[in-house]
Amino acid sequence: MDSLRGQGGIQMLLTAEQEAGRIVSAARTAKLARMKQAKDEAEKEMEEYRSRLEEEYQTQVSGTDQEAAAKRLEDETDARIKNLKDSGSKVSKEIVKMLIKYVTTTGA
Repeated sequence: MDSLRGQGGIQMLLTAEQEAGRIVSAARTAKLARMKQAKDEAEKEMEEYRSRLEEEYQTQVSGTDQEAAAKRLEDETDARIKNLKDSGSKVSKEIVKMLIKYVTTTGA
């Protein structure tokens, strides 16, 4: 009878060991699933953050480019106006002389 009891005890231990193995395996699987989910969420957050930073950078760069282009255009315009005024003031004396000459001379 003790041998049957001993074999029953061993069988119970084997069954308990198998059940513990299944529990540990299920826990590992659940842990791996949680880790994968956390990794996926972290990657998603990183991508969103990266996209937001890239958008802010592009906005800043385009704003700087527009400001630089406007400043450059304004400088070029000012330089052209100055050049035209300088040219006009040089030529205006000659034009006045020519007009006086034509008005004061007679065609006879």
